[in-house]
Amino acid sequence: MNQTSFWKEIKHFQFDFSWSNLRDYILIFLGALLQAFAMRLFLVPAHLVSGGISGIAQLLDYFISVPLGVIIFVGNIPLFFLGWRYLGTMRFALRTVSAVIAFALFTDLIGVFLPQAGFTNDLILQSLYGGVLYGVGCGFVYKGKGTSGGSDILCRILNSYTGIPITQSYLLVDSIVVLAGGFIFGWDIALYGVVVIYISGIAAETIAEGSNIYRTAMIITQHPQKVADQIMAQLNRGVTILDGKGAYTREDRPTLFCALTRSEIPKIKAIVQQTDPNAFMVIGQANEAIGEGFQPLHQPTNTGSQ
Repeated sequence: MNQTSFWKEIKHFQFDFSWSNLRDYILIFLGALLQAFAMRLFLVPAHLVSGGISGIAQLLDYFISVPLGVIIFVGNIPLFFLGWRYLGTMRFALRTVSAVIAFALFTDLIGVFLPQAGFTNDLILQSLYGGVLYGVGCGFVYKGKGTSGGSDILCRILNSYTGIPITQSYLLVDSIVVLAGGFIFGWDIALYGVVVIYISGIAAETIAEGSNIYRTAMIITQHPQKVADQIMAQLNRGVTILDGKGAYTREDRPTLFCALTRSEIPKIKAIVQQTDPNAFMVIGQANEAIGEGFQPLHQPTNTGSQ
């Protein structure tokens, strides 16, 4: 997003009060609240540094008597001004700012009511539950079409100026923070911090992108219409017939494509086996299936709204 388009979007700013937009903000605030609970109940009491700005805030909080949420908020301010051009549309930038402010506020507010020592002294339990809860919170923020700021903005800046891929940028930033945590809190705790990063990443991806409950089937058969009719009749799933050609035989090889749920895999295997025993079938994973028969596809109606 260049400077001209940025100010143009600000000039035409108007808030979108549609349910889909409000739902996104509910997800962002819920995610920020879960992240704050993970910090206060498990990560901070155990000195488990999870990387990013929140991890840096934990390190600074060990030396200075400034509220953790304040450090998180202040730490994100320069990153936001440096990286606003990499945040995409104004909608995305506003949601990122909302997530950062909510996370910082919740972290300090709930800290007043929760026990300073957390719920347990077991590092394994703190790593597991802290990582899962923090990751679920991040996943809700991502599902609300926002980010938690911090590492995300910094990694986009690194990618732009150095050409380092986004995934490697995340690894580099989090590794530096965890390494610093090792010098301050000890290497055993630092290693548990790596576990937290791994678990939270899996949890965030599962919430944001789904748990791979959907499958895709590619079926190469000499009886495409017959197989497709059986799939549509027995599974009530749509089927697309694609034109294909064998590279070796140069013969036509009609190919069927079908999206279905994980529980329907045994059924479609039985259908293909009974209809065309000589068919070739490949089953793949899909993070999401959007459209008729699955999740509805929501299209934003106003790209200038927030």
